[in-house]
Amino acid sequence: MFADRSEAGRLLAERLIPLAHEHPVVLGLPRGGVPVAFEVASALHAPLDVLVVRKLGVPYQPELALGAIGENRVRVLDDDVLLMTGVTPQELRDVEKRERAELERRVARFRGDRRSVPLTGRTALIVDDGIATGSTARAACQVARALGATRVVLAAPVGPPDAEKRLHPEADEVICLTKPADYYAVGQVYRDFTQTSDDEVERLLARAAALAGTPADDSHPADDSHPADPEVFVEAGPVTLAGSLTLPDDPTGIVLFAHGSGSSRHSPRNRSVASVLNDRGIATLLLDLLTTEEEHDRRLVFDIHLLAERLGDATAWVREYESTAGLPVCYFGASTGAAAALTAAAAPGADIAAIVSRGGRPDLAGASLPSVTAPTLLIVGGADEEVLELNRLARSRMRAVTRLDIVPGATHLFEEPGALETVARLAGAWFSDHLPPHGESTAFGG
Repeated sequence: MFADRSEAGRLLAERLIPLAHEHPVVLGLPRGGVPVAFEVASALHAPLDVLVVRKLGVPYQPELALGAIGENRVRVLDDDVLLMTGVTPQELRDVEKRERAELERRVARFRGDRRSVPLTGRTALIVDDGIATGSTARAACQVARALGATRVVLAAPVGPPDAEKRLHPEADEVICLTKPADYYAVGQVYRDFTQTSDDEVERLLARAAALAGTPADDSHPADDSHPADPEVFVEAGPVTLAGSLTLPDDPTGIVLFAHGSGSSRHSPRNRSVASVLNDRGIATLLLDLLTTEEEHDRRLVFDIHLLAERLGDATAWVREYESTAGLPVCYFGASTGAAAALTAAAAPGADIAAIVSRGGRPDLAGASLPSVTAPTLLIVGGADEEVLELNRLARSRMRAVTRLDIVPGATHLFEEPGALETVARLAGAWFSDHLPPHGESTAFGG
């Protein structure tokens, strides 16, 4: 039994001390997780912030999550649940609008004028007072990754015996002080489980900022080993596309990411791969090829020629942008984004250095496949049998240098342990092998 959340936090902090060398950002889940997180942040001398998330529930079955939202317009969706439930674009918009309003209300109340602590390139240590079903914790992990965290650790004083299984792969590590066999509620391990108030959350956040010696409205600097523009904007015909650009020192090239249906530039999977590329000295641009309004239209999601045209516009922007002009350009496509990447690469004068497809649908590139000249790596999960066969057929129609790598046991989203890491390793090696020697001029480099 813990006396209260503060005692539980102090005991949890003792277990988490080894993480101090990672310089994590401690994120309390409001409201009950914040008193626990305050003790952890104090012990680890780490910045404390709140991670406000809202689950997006299926309208007629709210307990079934079809995704989650966080700050900075972050949204993660579960394609499988969307497909299974048949939720319409309008229903999705209505759910998100309602939950977004509540999220913004809570953020304004808890944080006030303080800015959020940046997570890009850092370890996110998410803390709650206990793990029950794990659905909120899972959503929090997804949002933390979408906000740029390269490693996510979930910690709580108590959780169910199968906590790790429930929360993998969203969390890289799950730490619970106790996991009772007869677990039925978080409150069973607390003598005082009084509800935490909004006022207490505000007070603890302000106190943590004061103890850290920083003004209450100051933000903590992120790891600047890969400095990133929070957002860049690309003109693509009649629309403006938002993207996230990361520039390591003296980059050897740049990879443009074209994501698939139901995803976005905040995709935790693509961000994870991008981080590995950044470590190899390769710049990355994660781009939304559809606007927020357009992405609800399923016809546009599968309009490969439209997506390819916009990827071409983004490529032209990269070649004119001061910080990226002259860099060799590569594409990384996932799902339908792979078809867009191949189609764009087949355009006359595209001059793309290399392409990687993750769980992609190259078959949707159709007649463009024989015109692709860029070396292309197709990565498919061994358990993703239908997509694997489509990749084999598409490869047989290609004339460029191609390779098909199968990740054993992996399914379409590469959620199995180690699967995404394998994707990142394969992609990094492919791009590094096919980029021109560092400093060599390219057709667009002058």
